[in-house]
Amino acid sequence: MKPILLLFLIAGTVLLGRAVHSSGQPPTQPPEAVTGFDDQSNGFSDPDRRKADQKFFEEVESIAPDGLGPLYNAQSCRECHQTPLTGAASQVTELRVGHLDVHRQFQNPQIPINHGAEVIRDRNLVNDRAICPEIQERVPGTEIVRTTRLATNSLGDGYVEAITDETLLKIRKKQCKASRGTICGQAIKVLVPESEGPDRIGRFGWKDQHASLLAFAADAYLNEMGITNSLQKTEVTTVCNPPVATTVPNTDPTKITEPNSLPDPTDNNLEDIDHFASFMRSLKAPARDETAASAPGVKHGAKLFASIGCASCHVETIVTGKSPAAPGGPGLHPDALENRTIHPYSDFLLHDVGTRDGIPIALVEHFGRERIEKRMRELEATRAAEARQRQKGKAEDECSESYQTAVLEGGKHADLLRDTLCARNKLRTAPLWGLRLRSRLMHDGASVRLSDAIRRHKGEAEAVAERFSKLTPADKKALFTFLQSL
Repeated sequence: MKPILLLFLIAGTVLLGRAVHSSGQPPTQPPEAVTGFDDQSNGFSDPDRRKADQKFFEEVESIAPDGLGPLYNAQSCRECHQTPLTGAASQVTELRVGHLDVHRQFQNPQIPINHGAEVIRDRNLVNDRAICPEIQERVPGTEIVRTTRLATNSLGDGYVEAITDETLLKIRKKQCKASRGTICGQAIKVLVPESEGPDRIGRFGWKDQHASLLAFAADAYLNEMGITNSLQKTEVTTVCNPPVATTVPNTDPTKITEPNSLPDPTDNNLEDIDHFASFMRSLKAPARDETAASAPGVKHGAKLFASIGCASCHVETIVTGKSPAAPGGPGLHPDALENRTIHPYSDFLLHDVGTRDGIPIALVEHFGRERIEKRMRELEATRAAEARQRQKGKAEDECSESYQTAVLEGGKHADLLRDTLCARNKLRTAPLWGLRLRSRLMHDGASVRLSDAIRRHKGEAEAVAERFSKLTPADKKALFTFLQSL
């Protein structure tokens, strides 16, 4: 399960205070989203359903009968999402590693386990824990690219899921136009595993690897807790993986009952990931500290936030559209998330802010081998045609802003592998709502001061960081006061 990236960008288009509407219609002052830090639903779920969902979210998983492991980072969802309440953020980080090939391109690591008898491939996440000592992952010295990722905040994510693709593309278009291409968030269309419908723009995870909370839940259950489910059916390894009904270790994959998480016929055929997704959808958006917001200097700080360029990507206000949440049993009300005004201070797009670790989305890790191989087969004919074009000298820069725009507008075909590689040095603009609750900042949690987090911004954000450095001490104080009210 996967925090705060202050993406301060050029001051071309100031979106601060202007609602971007999922409907594309003129502003009509839709109702505000429900905010707060308590254990009450935002209206998505009835009290009894929310209580049941929270129980699953907080459940401490065991090897049997829950199916914890063999490799894992946490024993419950709450371990990574608990500050200041269940479902929020934390200071927990995960480790991602890899190496560079002869072309200086990132490659996923090869991590031997079981005394070298097996090698973990196709993922760049390294799990901290294992259910038996022989499969504990240890990073070889050859894997020289190493970084951490801070756990993300889940508060308000039900509203984020309800933002339409059209709204995100509208934000992107304004950025690109205002900055003449200098600031231009990348939107990646990703698989929606639970749906047979079209791909959707990603908005969850540091790499925007998921568009739906159910897919995010399935990913977290497998890769953070080692629990397979209907959307992620294959274990990372079968070594030491016991049958669900017993804790006796065995290495015979034919005796393993998969998935570990199964639909419960006594619970409307729901499984754990359904409860996880429903719980996240029911979470209120982070509330602003109204006392701090009325402090001297806050209004001036907000103006500075806009004028130096932060608001170009840290978009204050967005209006949600129709929630894609499918019916998940009785007691759920997706319409509670629709046509609501939220203040996330994010565009939920990918930007180059100088992190430069080059780590792309590990597709097999996040979507499963079978699903990715199927998608790659579907793209074979298109790739062959592109190869012929390149031979004729008509190759284009497929990572360019113009090409990616054509992909999003349907003029060029989408290619999940290519588009994720184009974003290998980019990260999602972290929402700043709830910022005051975080003691560690940036994607890796390495910054503990706002000033340091801002100065670390490079790439697209370098000009804004430079503007920040030229502010007077009084102006910097006003900006920090504003940020600490969020």
